[in-house]
Amino acid sequence: MKDFTELILSLDRTNKTNEKLILLKNYFLLTTEEDKIWALALFTGRRPSRTFKTSSLQQWAMELASIPEWLFQEAYQSVGDLSETISLILPSGVSTSSKTLREWFLWLKSLKNMDEEDIKRHILEAWSGMSQFEIFVFNKLMMGSFRIGVSQTLVIRALAEAYQLPPALLTHRIMGAWDPYRSNFQELIFNTNSCEEDSRPYPFYLAYSLEDALPELGLPEEWLVEWKWDGIRSQIIVRNNEIYIWSRGEELITDKFPELQFLKHILPNGTVLDGEIIAIENSENNNWKPLPFNTLQTRIGRKNISKKTLSIAPAGIVLYDILEYQSKDIRQEGQAQRRRLLEELYTLVSHVPAVRLSPLISFRKWEDLAELHAQSRLNFAEGFMLKHRLSVYQVGRKKGYWWKWKVAPLSIDAVLIYAQKGHGRRADLYSDYTFAIWDHGKLVSFAKAYSGLTDLEIKEVDKFIKQNTLEKFGPVRTVTPFLVFELGFEGIQVSKRHKSGIAVRFPRILRWRKDKKIEEADSLENLKKLLELYG
Repeated sequence: MKDFTELILSLDRTNKTNEKLILLKNYFLLTTEEDKIWALALFTGRRPSRTFKTSSLQQWAMELASIPEWLFQEAYQSVGDLSETISLILPSGVSTSSKTLREWFLWLKSLKNMDEEDIKRHILEAWSGMSQFEIFVFNKLMMGSFRIGVSQTLVIRALAEAYQLPPALLTHRIMGAWDPYRSNFQELIFNTNSCEEDSRPYPFYLAYSLEDALPELGLPEEWLVEWKWDGIRSQIIVRNNEIYIWSRGEELITDKFPELQFLKHILPNGTVLDGEIIAIENSENNNWKPLPFNTLQTRIGRKNISKKTLSIAPAGIVLYDILEYQSKDIRQEGQAQRRRLLEELYTLVSHVPAVRLSPLISFRKWEDLAELHAQSRLNFAEGFMLKHRLSVYQVGRKKGYWWKWKVAPLSIDAVLIYAQKGHGRRADLYSDYTFAIWDHGKLVSFAKAYSGLTDLEIKEVDKFIKQNTLEKFGPVRTVTPFLVFELGFEGIQVSKRHKSGIAVRFPRILRWRKDKKIEEADSLENLKKLLELYG
């Protein structure tokens, strides 16, 4: 644990990529095999779920530090991180514990069946044997909120250099449902145990946003163009008569979509397909249209998918690539060749309404494509995907061969009415905002946003909020309505959660409208017009 804590502290002290790379590489070369697997799990987002109530940990820390709740809350609002706040208020301890990272996780797991008093006693004892920064890291592990400024790509690079293995191979090997409690680092990295290979997905190929003019891409006939759908990017894997459905976030979601599990009886073994799971509405003549992404979200997070859920949020998959065919990895085949194989395979499932082949867009000139692009929302799409005919299926986000060309966001001018402090480096600034629009002379809330402003603008807004606070409700401040901002968003639908009765998808601030008075902000009527067009 001391070594891991020192690693996190060292990573936090530098913003230089090469220094972080060296720190990671040295850690994986020098630490124990048992701690390597846990460190890898934490750096790749496989942290165990939260073991204890944060409210209990907060209460125990206040008791140990002998401070009132109001003072703790003031400190928390200033620091912006619960784990760090607790580590700062606790009496300064001396590092005496010799437990390894793995041993601490086994220790935490053993507490689950204890009553609260016994858990409290063990936690207080653990805190007393740690230094301040060890407490901070330990709290993060306990609360299931471990995050550090290191990308998975950088971790892969460190492992690749440490063990002289290709990064793409390592990326593939660490995907899937391995469990740090049961997995072995050597078996995982060097693939000496293939028992989990059947379920393992391939790393997803991700596209960059198109910024250049279309003619700069070359000849139109060199490109395949498809609609870009708003859903869950997924891989369908059929191996040894079993089916596995993975999301791009490396979550196994097979049980969330029972209507797709029949594919294991139709698709041949050794097949891996890439596509987008979307909520769909089928009509009697077998036509279909995508439903808003929020409809699909009702399926996520549920332990059991009921018949009612299946009827309210029917799902299907739009297929647009094939990565494995007859148990052979075909990612190095060209895009056009993979498309031909996909079309052949699709004939096996073309009769099933829940499975669709992503249609190719027919066009001769870039000008024609631009005209079609303007109709994206009318086709319930976010825009286009452009893929070069010769493109292999790469790993991660690469420029040059796959591009996403999204339509401009919907936008509306809104008034800032509530504010809350941010987290991390913005913990002392009001940077999380709630916005409202007009409804018969009253401002009604409809969206929250925290991104889109520059650091200088955030400081300017923060100053206004502190000088124009009307009321305080815990961490939230009611602000004098005065500031107008243009908000952009990707989708819109009816919602009972907001006073306006409408929810928007991916709201963010496009610009600060200093040229507008609050009376010029948009109305609920205008928002409803957008709902009629695009909801």
